[in-house]
Amino acid sequence: MSSNRHVVVIGNGIAGITCARQLRKLDGSVRITVISGESKYFFSRTALMYVFMGHMKFEHTQPYENWFWEKNKIELKEAWVKSIDFTGKNLSFQIGESMPYDELVIATGSKPNKFGWPGEDLQGVQGLYSKQDLELMEENTKSRVQRAVIVGGGLIGIEMAEMLAYKKIPVTFLVREESFWNNILPKEESELVSRHMREHHIDLRLNEELKEIISDSRGKVKAIKTMSGEEITCQFVGLTAGVTPSIDFLRNTELEVKRGVKVDFGFQTNIPHVYAIGDCAEFHEAPAADRRPVEQVWYTGRMHGETLGYILAGKELSYKPGIWFNSAKFLDIEYQTYGTVPAKWDADQIKSFYWEHFGGKISFRMLMDLEGRILGVNNFGFRLRHEFFDQAIREKWAGEKVVSKLDKANFDPEFFAPYYIEIQKAFKAQFGGDVTISKKTFIQKLFGASV
Repeated sequence: MSSNRHVVVIGNGIAGITCARQLRKLDGSVRITVISGESKYFFSRTALMYVFMGHMKFEHTQPYENWFWEKNKIELKEAWVKSIDFTGKNLSFQIGESMPYDELVIATGSKPNKFGWPGEDLQGVQGLYSKQDLELMEENTKSRVQRAVIVGGGLIGIEMAEMLAYKKIPVTFLVREESFWNNILPKEESELVSRHMREHHIDLRLNEELKEIISDSRGKVKAIKTMSGEEITCQFVGLTAGVTPSIDFLRNTELEVKRGVKVDFGFQTNIPHVYAIGDCAEFHEAPAADRRPVEQVWYTGRMHGETLGYILAGKELSYKPGIWFNSAKFLDIEYQTYGTVPAKWDADQIKSFYWEHFGGKISFRMLMDLEGRILGVNNFGFRLRHEFFDQAIREKWAGEKVVSKLDKANFDPEFFAPYYIEIQKAFKAQFGGDVTISKKTFIQKLFGASV
């Protein structure tokens, strides 16, 4: 490939930055420019809540020192892209400047969904995704907020609820489903999270939807009305009913878009030398049976960026997503999922094992096929090793083997042992098999092999 070519990346999130860094590792001569109007430097998006709560400053969310970019010859441009001339290979910025490119990577991420609710653009109504959203939330909660309402039961919603509760702002949470996130979580896990939210004094309203947001005389939110007719007085409304690819400036151009920018498994769009990755990319078909055409998860964005970095460096490569993985926190309960664990399944085709600690905040679920081979795992309240389950699912281990080796998945030795002992006992009671470790082995795990 030409050494003087110019690769321009629009977006400095995890997908765009990983792509730029991977390309630089493989090619020391290509010119690389990363463009972002959101912020000059790459930052950890998941850390925004800790900035709001005062646990860290925004500059502490930057994984790399400022000198990193110059040292690695990655140019940074802080600007919003207004339009793209794909024929002339030129970008126009809102500030009136322009920039030519040889190859273009679109990694513009997501934006919060809006569904045309009356009053959704009032002052005090917002989503939470970008640095600008954080700054707006700080401004919107600076004055006295006696109550906040959050609309939509996703991970961003629970994050926003925790942020508000930390500042002693009472929260009412509207979820249209019968339990929290039950389009993703099985019934028991969804109910576990719902209980935990209520224990943290979050006013969780299930089977309830937003009808309209009501304005005061100054254009600020003063209340919301639900579909059931209730009016709830509030001074802040968080719209967290999912996100959508941030590609408005690309619509009505020759670039093929639908929900996101359409790409193949090499992230190539319908225009030569133009690629899309991360939240804003939409595959023509799902990259695997348990995946969706639009993947809006941090770790898949990183995989997109790494794969495209290799492709731009001249390597013949196709995106292979591997075993599904995600992690999050529901207030102070950690959540991890590996492989395929849908909200519902056909009991005639899939075996389910579920264990829940008597305290109601820790659980473990494993789904298996009819031959007893692992399909996926959910765990709440304790941490398990990613590589263990990645291997177990890839190699199609029997559920009995997985449970008998759970000590190998141990992430927190001083806390984990009692959980896997109980899990093994429960699995044996349900499915049989020799899965319970001996008392001697248990003592060795706790106090060392010399016992």
